[in-house]
Amino acid sequence: MLLGLKTWYEKLVLGHPKTVLALVALLTIAAAAGLPNFKLDASADSLTLETDDSLDFFREISERYNSGDFLVVTYRYKQGDLFSDDSLATMRRLQDELAMVDGVTGVQSILNVPLLYSPKLSITEVAGGIRTLSSPGVDKSLARQEFLESPIYKELILSPDGETTALMLNLALDKEGLDLVRERDALRRLRNEQGLNTEQASRLQAVSAEYLKHRTAQETAARERVDEVRQILTHYEENAELFLGGLTMITSDMIAFIQSDLMVFGAGILIFIVVTLLLIFRQPRWVLLPLITCVTTAVMMLGLLSWLDWRMTVISANFVALLLIITLAITIHLAVRYREYFSQHPQWDRLQLASATVAFMAKPCLYTGLTTMVAFISLVVSGIRPVIDFGWMMTIGVTMALVLSFLIIPASLMLLKKRDSGQGADNSHAFTQVFSRFAENHRGIVLGVAVLAAIISAVGISRLKVENRFIDYFDDSTEIHQGMLVIDQRLGGTINLDVILNKPEETAPAFDGEEDPFGTDFGGDETVGEVAGEEADPFAAEDPFAADDPFAPGDGASQAPDAYWFTVAGLNQIEQLHDFLEAQPEIGKVQSLATLYKVAQDLNDGGLNDFELAVARQSLPDEINQVLVNPYWSPQEQQARITMRVMETDPNLRRDELIQRIYTYAQDEMGIAPENIRQTGMLVLYNNMLQSLFKSQILTLGAVFAGILLMFLVLFRSLSIAIIALVPNMLAACVVLGGMGLANIPLDMMTITIAAITVGIGVDHAIHYLYRFREEFARDGDYIATMHRSHATIGRAMFYTAITIIAGFSILALSKFVPSIYFGLLTALAMSAALLGSLTLLPLLLVLFKPLKNPTEGSEPGKPLTAETCPG
Repeated sequence: MLLGLKTWYEKLVLGHPKTVLALVALLTIAAAAGLPNFKLDASADSLTLETDDSLDFFREISERYNSGDFLVVTYRYKQGDLFSDDSLATMRRLQDELAMVDGVTGVQSILNVPLLYSPKLSITEVAGGIRTLSSPGVDKSLARQEFLESPIYKELILSPDGETTALMLNLALDKEGLDLVRERDALRRLRNEQGLNTEQASRLQAVSAEYLKHRTAQETAARERVDEVRQILTHYEENAELFLGGLTMITSDMIAFIQSDLMVFGAGILIFIVVTLLLIFRQPRWVLLPLITCVTTAVMMLGLLSWLDWRMTVISANFVALLLIITLAITIHLAVRYREYFSQHPQWDRLQLASATVAFMAKPCLYTGLTTMVAFISLVVSGIRPVIDFGWMMTIGVTMALVLSFLIIPASLMLLKKRDSGQGADNSHAFTQVFSRFAENHRGIVLGVAVLAAIISAVGISRLKVENRFIDYFDDSTEIHQGMLVIDQRLGGTINLDVILNKPEETAPAFDGEEDPFGTDFGGDETVGEVAGEEADPFAAEDPFAADDPFAPGDGASQAPDAYWFTVAGLNQIEQLHDFLEAQPEIGKVQSLATLYKVAQDLNDGGLNDFELAVARQSLPDEINQVLVNPYWSPQEQQARITMRVMETDPNLRRDELIQRIYTYAQDEMGIAPENIRQTGMLVLYNNMLQSLFKSQILTLGAVFAGILLMFLVLFRSLSIAIIALVPNMLAACVVLGGMGLANIPLDMMTITIAAITVGIGVDHAIHYLYRFREEFARDGDYIATMHRSHATIGRAMFYTAITIIAGFSILALSKFVPSIYFGLLTALAMSAALLGSLTLLPLLLVLFKPLKNPTEGSEPGKPLTAETCPG
């Protein structure tokens, strides 16, 4: 069969090199035609678990409370007092311009929010109309004091030093997008749990395409909106220090970072490839051929992604760099082997050289490609859509790199004249043999260092964590970092967290002889029970105020069930939890109905009973309702909402611990039933994704090692060789994970892929080395001599490719996107460990355990011993 494949390959590829190259060129041009449609995705979907039920709940709550996205502009006046006439006039002009931006439904600032303490108003006066800082005659000093001390605005709209304020740009809620994505996710869950019929499958495909199209349009509009806001801000930079924040802005800038990394580091790696190839081979053809192969692979893969509308995310941002380096590694192995044959058999013609090179390298390259694919396919178990996509992208990319390398390089060599001028002497084998001599003469040191590295790595792995700060993803010179810092430390926190409370089951009024729930002391006033008599129920007769009761349903009852959260009992419960949340060091500003309750009690100079609350609620002006009621109460759902902003810059922030602490207090201390409380928000979604990473890392590595062990068994047909080959790569993966733990680098969506990449690429060294070792061993059966010969031959190619990978990924350290920096440096560390393991520990294990049979044993009489006939 192998002979038939070789003949087929020689006839089609080596026999028609011009046709092959022409077809490759046409396919490349066709792929390149799709590049203008290439898209990036940095949406919230790319930071969450695909199957997370909390995601659907988050969308449901966003729609219910009409809590769309927003942008925040921080404003500090450079010319003097923030409340001076000039400063307020400048802010007013800025606010008016921002309000005109397409998609902005309104701008909230110190200029237009209701003032209740400037001077202090009674509840009756509040009902008669509200004032703002823009109203004539308002005392600015009182307004400043209100912004600093009022429960409504404290730590929200004005910094504690009174110098920085925030303008919040409320954006229209994308209800169409929410409806589409919720329908899509519901169909996906049904597909995963029960399966879909033909109509449902068709609808899933249609709604997925519709949502993708809609989201693309929304993201484009969002980026244009951010650009327009930034353009407006530039007009005011002379008078004010301004920063822009908000999820939309972060998304926009992350796409810019990804685009920059793709272009800058893609180009940087290409330049590095040219320099590396010149230093290694010192011949133009061995620079151009690998370079053409790398570029063709990248263009063809990016074109395929473009035509399929398969989008790159933050996770797959380094996809191009990784693909270029993997392709380069394959081409270097082909080049080194071709040059070895040329040196050994200068009389061979081009066909013999190309055919021999392909014949020898096909099997090890195929298996290295397959093991690398296994490593990337293992990422699909993560449950995180961007990680899954990255795994499939790289699997397809490696396949493409393998195919194109074995088409472009051999076909091109058939068209180029045989040349050895300029090749020069390659003395790199002298360097690689340093490792073999060290492994031979210092066996104890090699084994001792390996054991020590394993122990230290185990300690480091035990310290691995998934908690990280989103702000640390960005260099401190970026606007994202600076803006988040200002908002976090001066204006009440950055990332949102909501607590949703459902009405308790036993809250319906009981007037059938049980104790009257209204017969309690409301803030020190005389109770209804004391006035009416202990036995008398004032609500037994028809309620004279029923017609005016804002909570009265059609049957005339005094209190509708959906009004529970606007009663003293409900508000006291909200207030208790609200106060607990405010006391947590990681939490900044907290807002809920308790905020209104505190203010109402203060304005009333005492407590309020249920009836007074009902009357006050009915008489509140729309301005107050929009700010203090509607975002925190859903009477239709009998639900209350507490919103808070968590400080991302807090070094002690532990998201999962904070979430569990809130649940514990609410359930154990307050007696709230578990089914009546739930947390949501971006903090919950991001935490769910982070918490899945430990499990994903274990599953990923387990899948990688199992798959690669199986590959080794098929390739070498020996369990002992398979285990020996796996040990150095397992150690390399442990070194990088242990290094992360010791360096306090948390697992995140990018670093989770490094261990799989380490094993997937690092194991290539082991395959190439073992394949060559087995061939050399067949010559004389001498393990030591075989080790030295292998280091002098395949060791050079391993050294070239490893150094190229290490240096290539190190270029990512220049990025301003911190995950890219970690990805580059940690992958370089992993490749260094894999190279050292393959050049020292791997050959030493072969020498010590002698898994190959002596070539004088087991051979057929009269049959020469070769790598193919050598047992094991």
